[in-house]
Amino acid sequence: MAGGAGLAKRLGTLLSGLLECGAFCGIIFGWASLVFVLKDLGYFEGLCQPSTTPSPNLTLGSDCSGQDEQFSLVFTIGSFMNNFMTFPMGVIFDRFGTTAARLIAISLYTGGTLLVAFSTPELAVLLFPAMSMLSVGGILLILTNMQVGNLFGNYRSIIITLYNGAFDSSSAIFLIVKLLYEHGLSLRAMFLFLAACSAWHLLRTFFLMPRSRIPYPLPPDYDYGLQCRRRSRSYRAHKDKQTRGEAGPEETPLEPPIARGGDTPGTPFRTCACSWLFAWHVAWLSVMQLRHYLFIGTLNPQLEHLAHGDHALVSTYTNAFAFTQLCGVLCAPWNGLILDRHKRGKGPRPEGILAALADLRSAVLSLVVTVALCLLFSVFAAVPVLPAQFGTFVLQVISRSFLYGGNAAFLAIAFPPQHFGKLYGLAMALSALVALLQYPCVALVQGPLQGDPFYMNLGLITVVLVAFVSPLVVARECQRRAKELGMAGTPLAAPPSTEINAETPH
Repeated sequence: MAGGAGLAKRLGTLLSGLLECGAFCGIIFGWASLVFVLKDLGYFEGLCQPSTTPSPNLTLGSDCSGQDEQFSLVFTIGSFMNNFMTFPMGVIFDRFGTTAARLIAISLYTGGTLLVAFSTPELAVLLFPAMSMLSVGGILLILTNMQVGNLFGNYRSIIITLYNGAFDSSSAIFLIVKLLYEHGLSLRAMFLFLAACSAWHLLRTFFLMPRSRIPYPLPPDYDYGLQCRRRSRSYRAHKDKQTRGEAGPEETPLEPPIARGGDTPGTPFRTCACSWLFAWHVAWLSVMQLRHYLFIGTLNPQLEHLAHGDHALVSTYTNAFAFTQLCGVLCAPWNGLILDRHKRGKGPRPEGILAALADLRSAVLSLVVTVALCLLFSVFAAVPVLPAQFGTFVLQVISRSFLYGGNAAFLAIAFPPQHFGKLYGLAMALSALVALLQYPCVALVQGPLQGDPFYMNLGLITVVLVAFVSPLVVARECQRRAKELGMAGTPLAAPPSTEINAETPH
């Protein structure tokens, strides 16, 4: 990319972003490992009651179902905030750009780690704001990172799904916390170290990220990040030679100047948000996310039930689950390969409207495969046999990496890029409302079902089937757009500036 950001700089941005997402962004989803540590330290121990009746939750003569419910509530609120606050954060990102969004994210993340560091069993209530701050800060960091895919053209969907896979893998950080705790390191020291890592986020914000956003398609001579003084003078001299109305590297907007002030060219945000395409995609995301949240939130009590209270066996399976989370970064790019499969090969590639339509068509298979994986995961999760949970762990990490990577990539493909932050945030916020059902479901398992989630798991298999409607709606939308293009007599190579995203989604 002559005159713009070089390959080395783009690769540096990509790799440092993978490190950031893989080590920090989604650590809350390793909650099961952290709960093991918190229980050992005595958090919410006062909720355990003496028990005279043997039960699957019997631990050293105590019934700790109340303690389990409290830990589940912490995770429920944290995961809810992770999704619900994505919409206002997406608005901030779209309106104020990358730097402002990342500074907010870093502040939240640092505050969350410090709250955990200084919490005690007597101040266990600090876990509620701490997990919420960690989750909101993490989701905002990955939101600013997904735009890096715009730097890599034909590999855009692969990069987006790769970042989401790294997000999933970051849940293994709490496994590292658990293992280090078992070897004598204190919880406070580990979370103070995580807080100090915020210096890395700040350096990356100013040196390897744009001030505003990375546009797509990428214009010539696009550059970003902090420039050295000599280069800045050269760049200003180059700017003086540009014709009036041209935009330079960092100032290249994601939308034309007419969009400033809140108005957007082409399809308005409200039209996108109210379309059937978006509505059924939210349903697709919500039902599968609920399935995953319930699995993570009830993992400890479920393992205790299946292991009949064997503490060492539960620890072994908790470690196995956390280790599988590391594979998220390896699984997610396979979904990107499905989404970008039409961009490979030696044949002629469509351009303009036809290229955008081809992108949307490729998303149908991705959506179907994601639902099929979640359905298979749900079936394995319903099997009340402890060794079968190893297969459940593997399917869970594959399904989850396909889910979140596919969600972000689909929104980037199906809707105008200037609305990505808002639509991504709105989809996550609406799915968060559905995710609130996890707490009554957990209460149902701990109460009437006496710690056995078998019947709840059977019900969730039926719920997941609803997600198959979304790929059908997308396929129908592709047929409608293809028919309209045929009636309009669109040539095979439409001008690249013409976007299918400008059409009104139905």
